[in-house]
Amino acid sequence: MDSYATALQVYVGGLVFARVGAMVMLMPGIGENVVPPRIRLSFAVLMALVLSPLVASQITTVPSGVGALGGAVLHEVLIGLMIGGVLKMFVSALTTAGEIISLQTTLSFAQTTNPAGAQTSTAVATFLSMLGLTLIMVTGLHHMFIGAIVKSYDIFPFSRSVPVNDAATLAVRTVADSFKLGVQLSAPILVFSIVFNLATGLVGRVMPSFQIFFVTSPLSVILGLSLLGLSLGGIAMVWSSRYADLLAVFN
Repeated sequence: MDSYATALQVYVGGLVFARVGAMVMLMPGIGENVVPPRIRLSFAVLMALVLSPLVASQITTVPSGVGALGGAVLHEVLIGLMIGGVLKMFVSALTTAGEIISLQTTLSFAQTTNPAGAQTSTAVATFLSMLGLTLIMVTGLHHMFIGAIVKSYDIFPFSRSVPVNDAATLAVRTVADSFKLGVQLSAPILVFSIVFNLATGLVGRVMPSFQIFFVTSPLSVILGLSLLGLSLGGIAMVWSSRYADLLAVFN
């Protein structure tokens, strides 16, 4: 391949593709299962071709042994999985909020396939998950994904070892923050459910012969979904703002 690219250029391109491919595989939106694998692969190859000349100065020699070569590739894959995994984990905040809302509005039995993850979840959780992906594309947050890929070579250059302990700490903190945010996003429906159930229990105690369940079940669904519709704008704004703050860490 000397007439097209030197061995060093091919080596650098392979390392860049290993990191970018791992990140694209987990990137929200582009890395979803509904996106054809050829599209994701083409995007990763294009990003590798663009970034290779920018980071080529960080590498001066090609490893002579297979072990060193495999270690370098594994290093890049782990860095890509670490960054992509953190970005992917935070999206679960909307799924958590949807599951909580479904439980509080007695809609947890309404199961549907989530196109983003191909797993079965409640209808409300699926809706909020797709809303998050739409917000990412509409608000331009996917551009910050590309910025995170480029900036990762300044934060984690080829010569730096994989910060395993820091990555584990960041993953735990991201999951905790994601769950906390999911509870906060579902707070209006949680408060409504507590008040509604207290009122239902009081009515049931005052009138034991009254068929309270048949009256309150549809009322709980109607009022819960109405409150969700009213608070949907706030949920979208808060989640997109928090997600932009997370992406700013990698930019």
